[in-house]
Amino acid sequence: MDLRLQQLAHLDPRAVPLPHGTEVVTAVDRAAGEHTVPQGAVGRVVRVQGDEVDVLVVGVGTVRYARRELTPRKVGQAQFARRREAAWSALRDCAVLETVVGSRAWGLSDEGSDTDLRGAFALPLAWSTGLVEAPADLVSADGSATYWRVDKAVRQALRADPNTLEMLFVPGARALDPIGEWLLDARESLVSAEIHGSFGRYALSQLKRLEQSQRLAAHRDAVLGWLRADPTLPLDAVAARLADRFPRATPTAADAVHQSKQYVKQLCRSLHDQGLLASSEFAAMARFAHEDPAALELPRELRPKNAYNLLRLIVAATGWLRTGAPEFEARGAFRERLLDIKKGRVALDEVLAEAEALAPELEEARRVTKLPPHPDVGAADALLRRVGAEVARRAVLAVEGPWGRGAPPPPEVVWHPG
Repeated sequence: MDLRLQQLAHLDPRAVPLPHGTEVVTAVDRAAGEHTVPQGAVGRVVRVQGDEVDVLVVGVGTVRYARRELTPRKVGQAQFARRREAAWSALRDCAVLETVVGSRAWGLSDEGSDTDLRGAFALPLAWSTGLVEAPADLVSADGSATYWRVDKAVRQALRADPNTLEMLFVPGARALDPIGEWLLDARESLVSAEIHGSFGRYALSQLKRLEQSQRLAAHRDAVLGWLRADPTLPLDAVAARLADRFPRATPTAADAVHQSKQYVKQLCRSLHDQGLLASSEFAAMARFAHEDPAALELPRELRPKNAYNLLRLIVAATGWLRTGAPEFEARGAFRERLLDIKKGRVALDEVLAEAEALAPELEEARRVTKLPPHPDVGAADALLRRVGAEVARRAVLAVEGPWGRGAPPPPEVVWHPG
């Protein structure tokens, strides 16, 4: 037996929303400059404007489709999109706090920058008392606005989550309800020296991701280059070349070749998933490298636009630990450096080296910090109890607003045979 939301019982994959980042499959051929993107190609949604959807197709770029010309790549994605849209529509008015974050808050925006919103919402009482698990996040269709349930936001802040603390402390954080004011009043109690680890781990995770992306891009270019010059090269020969070109610390040379062979197979699957190969077989990749111009147009260096976030996070954590006060906006020469990185004027290797060089300053700031070693969990607990009592009061007294008289009805459930 399976208990499901009623609105998910029957899904039309060409009618469900397509949130930013959704993998989709094209239902029509589409000319894009000198390329033709065939029916069945795989891409990722990057923008939605009414019924028009912009899809990023690797090796081609951004291509515009009508919504009816796209289907989600996976059924689970369609279900997730429907749940996300339903939660957003029902609970958006329950937001209690809202903040502009991202490049606009950091002083690094330009004319093309999006406006990213983060905030918190309080769940109506009826949504927390039934069988259906209540949503912990509200996310807009284009991904530009995210609101966390109040209890989730508080728990994330206690863990010193960088995104949550930014939402609470960036100047301009706006309470939409007295509950939001309580959050802002209590925010100092949620901060501790734990930001040394959380900001540092977050930055380190991005550092490792960028290093891996750079390494894999170099591997990919080498493999495609060899196959372009000689498409008859067997898989074992390509793996041996890769192991020799990019040495790894392995017990034996045979282990290094085996790891390289696994990477080549993974590359085949990745290019197939992106709609560039007819199959995930090595022979298909060899034909692609030798015959398809798209093989020459894949990004030669992975330079995510937020690479500068490495430096920004480390500097923000260092300053907060040292002074006891947060500063998210970049200024002066540091701001100019971040803008240079954002605009691609600085090599990725140089950015990574700068991030690593800042680590000793972060460690010293932790040693002399003015912040308490741990957050005030008692104050956090009292805040959540106060919020819960207030939501219940408004529901019981049918107070005007989205937690009382105007509360959205909770989701219906229906029993389905498995």
